Amino acid sequence: MNKLWAPWRSKYIYLRKRKGCIFCGAKKENNKNERYVLERSAHSFSILNLFPYNNGHIMVAPYRHVKSLELLSAEELLDMMKLVNTTKIILDKKLKPHGYNIGLNIGKIAGAGVACHLHVHIVPRWTGDTNFMPLIADSKVVSESLGAMYRLLKKK
Repeated sequence: MNKLWAPWRSKYIYLRKRKGCIFCGAKKENNKNERYVLERSAHSFSILNLFPYNNGHIMVAPYRHVKSLELLSAEELLDMMKLVNTTKIILDKKLKPHGYNIGLNIGKIAGAGVACHLHVHIVPRWTGDTNFMPLIADSKVVSESLGAMYRLLKKK
């Protein structure tokens, strides 16, 4: 039997129920590196997903703690979508994916892991990135560590 070695995933296994909102905790300036915050704009910020579906899985969230799109002002909504676009352009340059899944899960029933704070997922996709591993072994292979991905995407 082959074994996959991914020690950085042990944080997920031993993770205790986190208190408070992960996005509200990450938006504080002094947590920029610890929380993998990539970019900040006037009303929103981008952050690496700590438990990514693929390399370069980034989330964009407004600073304001709201759970649905209609609760954002027009200015906040535009700012957040501009940051989604900027983030996609950076991923295009750095990772050269073949496509993307970009979207929102609004509400727990829709798959939102953090239903209380709206956020947009940007998941880069490559031909063949969906393979037998999730079906046979209930495992997803993410080839790059969060630290390495953070350093790559922060380089200008």
